[in-house]
Amino acid sequence: MIIGKSVARVDAFDKVTGRSKYTDDLCEKNALVAKIYHSAIANGKVTSIDTSEAEKIPGVVKVVTCFDVPKIYFPTAGHPWSTDTSHQDVADRLLLTDRVRFCGDDVAAVIAESEIAAKQAIKALKVEYEEYPFVLDVQEAMEEGAPQLHEKYSNNILGHSSIRKGNIEEAIKEPGLIKIDQWYDTPIVQHCHIENHICFASMENGKITVVSSTQIPHIVRRVVGQALGIPWGSVRIVKPYIGGGFGNKQDALYEPLCAYLSKVVGGRLVKLDVTREETFVSNRTRHAIRSHIISWVRPDGTFAARKLECFSNQGAYASHGHGIAAKGMNAFPQLYPCENIECDSYTVFTNLPVAGAMRGYGIPQAMFPVESQSDDIAQAIGMDPVEFRRKNLMPVGYVDGFSKNENYFDTFNQCLEKGKAYIDFDRKRKEYANQTGPVRKGIGCAVFWYNTAVWPISLESSSCRMVLNQDGSVQVQLAETEIGQGADTAFAQMTADTLGIPFEMVHVISSQDTDVTPFGTGAYASRQTYVAGFSIKQTALLLKERILNYAHELTRMPVFNLDIRDGRIVRTTDGRELLTLEELSTEAIYSLSHSQHLTSESTYQIKSNAYSFGCCFAEVEVDIPMCKVKLVDIINVHDCGQLINPALAQAQVHGGMSMGIGYALSEQLLIDEKTGRTLNDNLLDYKLSTTMDHPHLEAQFVENYEPTSAFGTKSLGEPPACPVAPAIRNAILNATGVSMYQIPMTSQAVFKRFKEEGLI
Repeated sequence: MIIGKSVARVDAFDKVTGRSKYTDDLCEKNALVAKIYHSAIANGKVTSIDTSEAEKIPGVVKVVTCFDVPKIYFPTAGHPWSTDTSHQDVADRLLLTDRVRFCGDDVAAVIAESEIAAKQAIKALKVEYEEYPFVLDVQEAMEEGAPQLHEKYSNNILGHSSIRKGNIEEAIKEPGLIKIDQWYDTPIVQHCHIENHICFASMENGKITVVSSTQIPHIVRRVVGQALGIPWGSVRIVKPYIGGGFGNKQDALYEPLCAYLSKVVGGRLVKLDVTREETFVSNRTRHAIRSHIISWVRPDGTFAARKLECFSNQGAYASHGHGIAAKGMNAFPQLYPCENIECDSYTVFTNLPVAGAMRGYGIPQAMFPVESQSDDIAQAIGMDPVEFRRKNLMPVGYVDGFSKNENYFDTFNQCLEKGKAYIDFDRKRKEYANQTGPVRKGIGCAVFWYNTAVWPISLESSSCRMVLNQDGSVQVQLAETEIGQGADTAFAQMTADTLGIPFEMVHVISSQDTDVTPFGTGAYASRQTYVAGFSIKQTALLLKERILNYAHELTRMPVFNLDIRDGRIVRTTDGRELLTLEELSTEAIYSLSHSQHLTSESTYQIKSNAYSFGCCFAEVEVDIPMCKVKLVDIINVHDCGQLINPALAQAQVHGGMSMGIGYALSEQLLIDEKTGRTLNDNLLDYKLSTTMDHPHLEAQFVENYEPTSAFGTKSLGEPPACPVAPAIRNAILNATGVSMYQIPMTSQAVFKRFKEEGLI
């Protein structure tokens, strides 16, 4: 059994020695360089662009403006395509636009022989605008008379969904109820992956090839075809190694534009490499969501009724749109089931940078208000916050009516027990109960809910191809993409385990090429190991069957008495080794009597989903006069099913915890309210959490084998980022008695709340 072992990553040595090739490494040095001119205003219309001075600059090959590109609207979100038009993403983007909707919108592009010439030409463009009023606040954008960004969406509402259960008006008449009513805010943040988005394009024999740092090569292929109005089969997308994505690269960012720019210069090679500043402003961000929760609670800690309103700030274009707010809202009645619930979620256009997918997909924004209020309620009724959660959390046997997900195990209590034991929760709650000094300690907890993959909302399918090589090794191709998380290693372990061969005999092809790689939708929704597991197991079993059928010819033994163990064909009746897989495969290929290339390929459509649960416990030290929060200790406990590779699982959790720490304490994209411009679009002014801000990051697991899964596994990639911010917030509450209602909890934000509560 190779499943469950911490084997070294298949790409480890090449990555640490610098041999791995990323997009920029693969681009020829003679490529033309493209640069984009971004809007300098937040809302308005481009009335003219004078390109004459730019065109005079030596080395400039072509200037393309918003007036030159085809007026074909296309979607950018990395969702599976649907033939049902009502389930298709909003097509609201153009390659370049004269109707600009945020500071950073794409207005024109320059193609030049060098980066210097391209940059000079961008500066030489003279753009004139008709400027309109703009709106940045999500609720102000919904008001009558607010600037309208898109004609089809009145009051700027991109999407609205609701949940109704029971009768709140009757429920709240129950005597003795305690009402907790509060607003909570989460900020705009950026993904900050190491490698900025980059792509290059060229044409040959009428086909456009784009090499791109993308999470979703097959989806990007379709979007490029849509954007250029050409058959999808005339587009080829190649994805090499990626230096991180975290959801930002789950959009078709600049592949369509890059392909078009190559086309207008006769198919020459054009590279479009964006700067860090462009990544912050003109790629994608995490949605800022404002939530309003009202809970009516009985003195025993059970819920009588609850209301939720959330307002998701979409920014200027639809991208992933309402899916983020809707997913967060759906978590609310499932995490803490209640008989009487009203939920409304709104996604609203504003003149801000475009929000899209980011690790957690709405659940970090949902868990902050939900789990903050859990502690606020526990404090109001004088109940231990862990016991309050135990009383109300999703019970064993709960089934969601829509997804059909089922909670099979007592996961929450198992995770909470591990977290409590590590942090020494009970003892420290007593110890920190009556502090009076300027520096105080506190501990807090938070739980989370997460789905695995996107069924039944969208298509879930995975395709796999396996080829038996002459030496008995197996090469594996999938469209599920390695984006730094270690997926290829897990895929190799699954393949080896199913086929019965050593891990070293599996060669996973890490790059994806839409002309070669079987179809799949890519890396998102924490779907990789769960979804790919189905096609890997099915394809491996098909290959195993073909291998054993050929072994029957060579050994005369019946297939039902044969098996593959450790790369050898064995007779199961007595365990005798009959021949090696290398001997079989060499004979199969070169046989003069029966030459056969042993391969298998299959598609598995997944029509199930799975709950992933866990918790976070955090300990903080708060310097009250300095309004400074120091994270002292933290643990995440996850039930992600059976671990395929424990070391990779630990790494996933550590990375997610780091993102959660930054989300809680320091990260926020700041916007100038007077102009709509981003103020901190760089890694100096944007306060990214680093190892210097971290204590030891403890990751532990509860391994409950997921019964719907091919290998007992379920989502882990995104969940670690979800519970961290509210756990830290609740630790601050425990230390100081002051509730924080927004993140990040910087010194300025802490000062404001301490002042309001009279602590300073």
